[in-house]
Amino acid sequence: MAQFITKLASDFFIAFGIVLGGSLLGGICAVIFLEPPSITMERIAGNIKIWAMVAAVGGTIDPLRLIESHFLEGYLSPAIKQILYIISAFVGAHLGFLLIQWICKSTGEP
Repeated sequence: MAQFITKLASDFFIAFGIVLGGSLLGGICAVIFLEPPSITMERIAGNIKIWAMVAAVGGTIDPLRLIESHFLEGYLSPAIKQILYIISAFVGAHLGFLLIQWICKSTGEP
């Protein structure tokens, strides 16, 4: 059970970190090339959200194959675990996206 919780948390934070880190570094690049960083950061966060999920759960189609094979054989527990891993990665990526949106919505007023 502890290993399952650890993997859930790991998938969450990997996806969150990919979206957050990629967007922040993209914002730095935008500043260097004199483009508006907030627009660039929001665009990048939206574009890499799905890729952050894929990277967090393993980077291949194997998790989906595991769901299919276990479900068709009648083993629901491994299939449910894989679905929870994907949900955890989705939540992490989406919260990273929402955080970037929140950061970029500053009005610029003192």
